Amino acid sequence: MKYSRLAITEKAIEILNQIKAKNGELIFHQSGGCCDGTAPMVFEKEDMYLDDSDILMGQLEGVNYYMSEDQYQYWKYTHLTIDVTPGRGSSFSLEIPLGVRFIIHSRLLSKEEDKALNE
Repeated sequence: MKYSRLAITEKAIEILNQIKAKNGELIFHQSGGCCDGTAPMVFEKEDMYLDDSDILMGQLEGVNYYMSEDQYQYWKYTHLTIDVTPGRGSSFSLEIPLGVRFIIHSRLLSKEEDKALNE
């Protein structure tokens, strides 16, 4: 069985598709900063500098999802579901002008998922 660390809600897919239609290729990067906490942020692919400390968690609707290695150490035992909620974040994430922001819902990985994804 194939396991994933990520999922995305239908509403978040709708917003992501709107952003892709307007901006082209995108990436998600999960913030570890002080202002947005651990908010998933979406940027045009060329607008975000990634380096060796960024870990690819998977893809959502063809969009790569990254987080820093430091963040990964906190989140590696969880499954993340990307969703949207009304309101504005304090970041430069591309959904902000639409009056929504991406959020995560998390749960611990099952024993089977943990074994498959972390060993």
